[in-house]
Amino acid sequence: MFNNWLRTNKVAMWLLTVVRVYLGYQWITHGYEKLTGGFDAGGFLQGAIAKSTGENPAVQGWWADFLQQFALPHVGLFNVIVPLGEFLVGLGLILGTFSTFAALMAVVMNSAFLFSGTVSTNAQMLILEIFLVVAAANAGKIGLDRWVMPFLRNLFKREENKTGPDAHIPTHSKHAA
Repeated sequence: MFNNWLRTNKVAMWLLTVVRVYLGYQWITHGYEKLTGGFDAGGFLQGAIAKSTGENPAVQGWWADFLQQFALPHVGLFNVIVPLGEFLVGLGLILGTFSTFAALMAVVMNSAFLFSGTVSTNAQMLILEIFLVVAAANAGKIGLDRWVMPFLRNLFKREENKTGPDAHIPTHSKHAA
């Protein structure tokens, strides 16, 4: 019942728009600061790894292993994808373009930050992002998704009609046995 309300109700659509723009602003500003401020994820990764030891570790061992074995050796990649990802998620949420996908990517990033032992506002943002994902298209109706998604649906339908799902299957002829 609540899912249906989130996905179809006009009041929900307006509330989701406020949430979407708020989250988008948070993401785009943090991404922009990182893009223009010489971001280096190395210290963050080392700090997260350090939080995986002791009597009450804040970071699970399996996540610390991932950070130690993959993320830290590829810190240059993370120095690019974290700020760019934050900026693009923010842009998508503010403009309401690919809103559900942007919210899903925000969930992934906030989960990674939480796994790394950084609580801050990540937990609250994660909850709001889940509402956007569950709401699906209703979250972007007051935004560019209102035009982008129908355009893409029509584009894919036209392509499918050109090739058709059964285009490769020969038709029966009068002379077939």
